[in-house]
Amino acid sequence: MKYDEFIRDKAQFRGGRGIAAGDLPKFLFDFQEYLVRYALERGRSAIFADCGMGKTAMELAWGDAIVRHTNRPILLATPIAVGAQMILEAEKFGIQAKRSRDGKIDDTACIWITNYEQLHKFDPSMFAGFIGDESSCIKDAKSERKQTVVEFSRSMEYRLLCTATAAPNDFFELGTSSETLGYLGFRDMITTFFKQETSKDHKGWGRTKYRFRGHAQEPFWAWVCSWARSLRRPSDLGFDDTRFILPPLVETEHIVATAKTRAGMLFETAGRDLQEEREERRNSIEERCEMAAKVAHDCDGSTVLWCELNEEGQRLSKIIEGSKEIKGSMPDELKEEYLTAFSSGQIKRLIIKPKIGAWGLNWQHCSNVVSFPSHSYEQYYQAIRRCYRFGQTKPVNVSLIVGEGEAGILKNIRRKADQTDHMFRSIVAHMKDAMHLVSSDFFPEEEKVPSWL
Repeated sequence: MKYDEFIRDKAQFRGGRGIAAGDLPKFLFDFQEYLVRYALERGRSAIFADCGMGKTAMELAWGDAIVRHTNRPILLATPIAVGAQMILEAEKFGIQAKRSRDGKIDDTACIWITNYEQLHKFDPSMFAGFIGDESSCIKDAKSERKQTVVEFSRSMEYRLLCTATAAPNDFFELGTSSETLGYLGFRDMITTFFKQETSKDHKGWGRTKYRFRGHAQEPFWAWVCSWARSLRRPSDLGFDDTRFILPPLVETEHIVATAKTRAGMLFETAGRDLQEEREERRNSIEERCEMAAKVAHDCDGSTVLWCELNEEGQRLSKIIEGSKEIKGSMPDELKEEYLTAFSSGQIKRLIIKPKIGAWGLNWQHCSNVVSFPSHSYEQYYQAIRRCYRFGQTKPVNVSLIVGEGEAGILKNIRRKADQTDHMFRSIVAHMKDAMHLVSSDFFPEEEKVPSWL
């Protein structure tokens, strides 16, 4: 057996189990229609599309087609507080959708919407398919949420995962997505395509890295292309970008002086590790919050302020006039009330943590962002992209505020941003090449692809 044949066998390339797409809703753009057709004809697939590319519209169109084909309901899981927005979008597009938080549904064959935290309350046998909105939240192979989603959807013939941040330099996320869709398992993906390398850092701690096995890179992307499509803009699939050009993104860095220094220090210096940076973050709460308040008060229109610590949120809510803070301890209903009020303009200044509201929300009405960034580039990217997304008509002003000892965070974010841009260009290029390698034998019908393919 030749090596490429061995890889294909291990990768579990197999024929599609989808449905003929037929007529799709007219509200879809050309590239969205292509992706929905691909996902329907594949049956179980993923769409990795950047923020603002219309994943909600594609999810609803895909789900509605499956409901009409099977005359059975499907379940769409979202991050917390996104369900209400999803219902409004369904109403706008004329697609029947209902919401349930307690695991109970009636006899209506439609799209049922819940949040991931309530998934365990539902009986999977009642649904023909599953949609995972913002599926990046299940990327951790060892997380309870990932296991719950895998078990819930295991027996379903139709599955769709959508996210903007299938990290192109994080192959693990592709593995958990594949496992959730019922293709190659996460661990099998690692052992099939990658080789483990262990080294020690300057402190003697072991570090494990993975690199492609010899001759496995092209088969790997061919395998990914057999169940997923990825794009940051329509032109990545050969379509026109004209309607998806964004206004400028203006990022301003504020490094504030700190009155209180770390223990044993005469003056503040950049933290050498996470422990020192955390100490600096707590020492500079007052100064950073004062700067954030000044920036927020100078902004015209709606402003969202992203914080990390409870103390930051508490102080900001006290010193910023007319602001509302969303806390993790709040009931889901109250969180949604505040988020809806901010989206409608009733609340002008919203204080929130990235882990609460950075995924799935559309805030094109807001063009002012204030952030206390951390080393998590994914959180930073998602937080900014709530506002800086296709459909935004104004330049988006982002103020990044850190203490003197946190200067390394800004440097790290810039490094990760450059790395992500490079890696995403690479993944799109690899996918373009790999789509030629995916035999038509893997699909029940011939695909309709752009002419450049």
